[in-house]
Amino acid sequence: MAFSVSEVVLLTPARAKLSELADQAKDGAGKIITENSESYGPLIDAERAGYRHRLKREHIHALRDEVDKGLATVEAGRTRDAREAIIDLKHISRHSSVDVGSC
Repeated sequence: MAFSVSEVVLLTPARAKLSELADQAKDGAGKIITENSESYGPLIDAERAGYRHRLKREHIHALRDEVDKGLATVEAGRTRDAREAIIDLKHISRHSSVDVGSC
């Protein structure tokens, strides 16, 4: 991910003006703190950090739900050989306008 020059701050100057940078982050202008030309960490407001945390948590729960559905499908025996399914999809695609040949 690329950042603009205004978003990148060296660690030593960041220490000296932490209050100013924190105010900017609170106003939505997050910063990337760097040291020795490498990313050291982000400086973002707490609300945005909380939002990102909630998104990650929701994504994890959605993935768990999908895994549970998949396991239930396997346990119920509603599975089939992948090669056979691909052959069937290719056969269907030859007889319809839907292109599934890249499956």
